[in-house]
Amino acid sequence: MSKQKKLIIGLFGFGVVGEGLYRVLQQTPSLNASLKRVCIKDPAKNRNAPGNLFTTNKNELLNDPDINVIVEVIDDAKAAFDIVKTALLNGKDVVTASKKMIAENLPALLELQNQTGRSLLYESAACTSIPVIRNLEEYYDNDLLHSIKAIVNGSTNFILTKMFEDGLDFKQSLLLAQQCGFAESDPSLDIEGYDALNKWIFLLTHAYGIIENPEALLFNGIQHIQQEDAAVAKSKNLQIKLVAQAQKLKNGNVAAFVLPQFIPADDHLSFVKNEYNGVVIESGFADKQFFYGKGAGSLPTASAVLSDIAALRYEYKYEYKKLYHHTPHNLDNSIRLRVYVSFEKTDIVPREEFDWVEEFHVHEKRQYIIGGISLERLKSTNWWREPGTSLIVAPDPIVEDMEIRSLKKRSLELAGIF
Repeated sequence: MSKQKKLIIGLFGFGVVGEGLYRVLQQTPSLNASLKRVCIKDPAKNRNAPGNLFTTNKNELLNDPDINVIVEVIDDAKAAFDIVKTALLNGKDVVTASKKMIAENLPALLELQNQTGRSLLYESAACTSIPVIRNLEEYYDNDLLHSIKAIVNGSTNFILTKMFEDGLDFKQSLLLAQQCGFAESDPSLDIEGYDALNKWIFLLTHAYGIIENPEALLFNGIQHIQQEDAAVAKSKNLQIKLVAQAQKLKNGNVAAFVLPQFIPADDHLSFVKNEYNGVVIESGFADKQFFYGKGAGSLPTASAVLSDIAALRYEYKYEYKKLYHHTPHNLDNSIRLRVYVSFEKTDIVPREEFDWVEEFHVHEKRQYIIGGISLERLKSTNWWREPGTSLIVAPDPIVEDMEIRSLKKRSLELAGIF
């Protein structure tokens, strides 16, 4: 076998990412790759490519013996899984950008890779232009990973940046994100936290060998963040970001969640603005490392897809080293989280939910509490997700059971709050 094999590509989807990849491939003749066919849904739509490149028949790609790489960049998770499954079973390598499809089908995708021996690469599905998966697989193969904390959704980061720096309210910021192409016409997957959650599911696999369904993680989005919350953050020299976090506990397990979070000015993530993503990895040998890059956009995403395609020339595969070659870690919900909760009416917040209270403030429009709540309790209740209520994780949020004794615990009644 030659050192570099010729790649013949079949592409599913010619939207923002698909067209971006088409343009990038034209500018990289040294890749030794050619695009043979593109499968689309709407043949009547005008596209900036020769008409004979397109088809609506998926089997023209999946059953073509000359096509040895399938690239999938569509927005239908169910259809994407069918494409990926068929391609792998037909002996083709696959590159996908579908984070929802990966998160919902990860065990089946792992089995398909083992069964077929083919490569399934998806660097573009998380953090777009940042090679975080490849780094977790290779650089942190044997390093002791203490924590990983990241901004993985460019749309929500753009919205929060506009709320902080331009003083826009949430609706104005969202509209601007849509006008700039950083948020969809239906932005619910982004702003409600589902997109970040899906990415975090498979990043946990590469970081800690954890295999879980999305519903196993505590998560929320930014849909209830108020201007008053931004004002509180500014008064404390903090910013608000939607952060995915995982941290190894003293018992060897891992706590993980995706929630809005107060970020101090000296935190690396405080420098991540607009549609950019950022990842901070802390390990035993390398200490802290910070990765930064664009998290949205046609060409940044296409660049990540191109990187995966290039790796297939050398038959690169994810080895899932933390899953198969190390002892996988377990997800642990036994921690307490330090949280800020703002609300309009006192009776919205159940007093028994808090293990301790550090601050309580009453303002003209809203009130807020900073205190500790069990992660498990938050997972089993929904009062904090209701409109008019904001929950934001406080700095240094994770408190293990053994540390609670050292905290000054007081009941809400004794604090005179209610």
